[in-house]
Amino acid sequence: MKISTTYQDGRLKLQFFGELDHHAARESMSKIGQAIDQNLPRDCVIDFAFLNFMDSSGIAVVLGTHKRMLEIGGKAWVINVPRQPMKVLTASGIYRIVEIAEAV
Repeated sequence: MKISTTYQDGRLKLQFFGELDHHAARESMSKIGQAIDQNLPRDCVIDFAFLNFMDSSGIAVVLGTHKRMLEIGGKAWVINVPRQPMKVLTASGIYRIVEIAEAV
């Protein structure tokens, strides 16, 4: 699991590569928290375009990112979700809390 972070004009983009399972989730949350704390963005885009697999631990990553962004007065959303991760997100009902979009 790899996460690439870029920050520009108040927007933090988190791009996920590989598999987001319970092993990768804890490390991911730590890296995401550091990136948010360092940049204090107003927007955080979670890009799953290159995510091959996600289990329910990915829901915790998305919700944790959403919660942290709310704490600093920002917003998080998810983009470019492949089929398998979308099934997990849809089954969880997370779309009622965090916006899921095609692209930004």
